[in-house]
Amino acid sequence: MNKIAVGAVVGAISCTFALEAAATEWNVSVWGKRRAFTEHVEKLAELVSEKTNGEFTMNISYGGLSKNRENLDGISIGAFEMAQFCAGYHRDKNRVITVLELPFLGVENLEQEVAVSSAVYAHPAAAEEMAQWNARLLMTSPMPQYNLVGTGEPKTSLADFEGMRVRATGGIGNAFAAVGGVPTSVTATEAYQAMESGVVDTVAFAQHAHLSFGTINQAEWWTANLNPGTVNCPVVVNIDAYDSLSDDHKAALDSSVSEALDHYLANYGELLERWDSVLEEKGVQKVELDDSVIAEFRAAAADPIRDQWIADMEAQGLPGQELYDLVVKTLADAKGGS
Repeated sequence: MNKIAVGAVVGAISCTFALEAAATEWNVSVWGKRRAFTEHVEKLAELVSEKTNGEFTMNISYGGLSKNRENLDGISIGAFEMAQFCAGYHRDKNRVITVLELPFLGVENLEQEVAVSSAVYAHPAAAEEMAQWNARLLMTSPMPQYNLVGTGEPKTSLADFEGMRVRATGGIGNAFAAVGGVPTSVTATEAYQAMESGVVDTVAFAQHAHLSFGTINQAEWWTANLNPGTVNCPVVVNIDAYDSLSDDHKAALDSSVSEALDHYLANYGELLERWDSVLEEKGVQKVELDDSVIAEFRAAAADPIRDQWIADMEAQGLPGQELYDLVVKTLADAKGGS
């Protein structure tokens, strides 16, 4: 009887240890507040928990674990297991993916943005560079083409960009600099204050960010069709954390990426559908620039910035031309299939 009892206790303890060993809890660092930009992260956490019967959970922190510019550093030292960041916050650390921030690439919708980002993320050069930070690229955070909100007289000609103080990062910032603008790369969370204090008079964001960070509340006008480009913001996981997952948990994570992105696209689509009513509600003038102005902007910014980017990458031993060609081909294929 005692042997049976002891055996039962040992069996119960062993079972408990096995259950504990099977449980996985990840911390995820994002910033701001829950919004369209983070919906795929939220959905990913939900799906992974469902597929593992609650054994693999993610605690999503909005600014509680790290500042947005320090998320990649946090991943590199294992401070948390998953994070979101934007390439423009530290271009020297993620040079490869900045090809996706070149101005006037011609991306027309979020599905095409997913296609070109996924292609670049899968390139060996991208994986190798991210591995230097102990990071594995998991999925993109696709955003529409950026446009400006501003105060004062609307910018309707290329001459109006001369001296314009604009919050813009990455390739978009370079594009405005090419036509006389003065870009500043304050973070998204600092943009409202920069606009309110007059540090900048215009802010380049996607629609969700103008809403989430309040810049639309400062705005008097919005450029509906400037579309100079967008920023690229990956979600990455710590390589050691990923490699330590059980096969089942790894499969649950990997298989949930496309579902999470589908949810993101559907959710963002709803936001875009109601954008005009948001502008009307807030009394923001919708500005349509002439095609000739946009053509001037593209001529001044697209080719020279692209050529310089390729030359800079090649000089650093990175396949700049190959990466750019990959984007062009992937985009052509995506448009052909749409």
